Amino acid sequence: MDLVVALVVSVLVLAGACFSLIAAIGINRLPDLYTRMHAASKAGTVGSGLLLLAVGVYAGDLPVLARAIAGFLFFVLTAPVSAHLLAVAARRAGYPMSEHSLHDEMKAHEESI
Repeated sequence: MDLVVALVVSVLVLAGACFSLIAAIGINRLPDLYTRMHAASKAGTVGSGLLLLAVGVYAGDLPVLARAIAGFLFFVLTAPVSAHLLAVAARRAGYPMSEHSLHDEMKAHEESI
């Protein structure tokens, strides 16, 4: 049974580390604020959540695992909403999109109002 737990924890840690690495690369390589925020909110959330679940499974205690699952759900529910609100605030503050962006839905929405 210890081997199964160790394998599950190892898979969760490796997957979480890979998603966190992808988020870090995206933050450094993507061209503008909006795409960087997308990388941080999507891949960063999944990476942090998987690492949190790995800690919960490794602890081997049901209350710790329940808190880890609650934390994971909190990440998944709040990170996309906060990223969206930050992107809308950045758009209203005048931060430009990259010239590589193909479609500006906020501009189309503002013109229709």
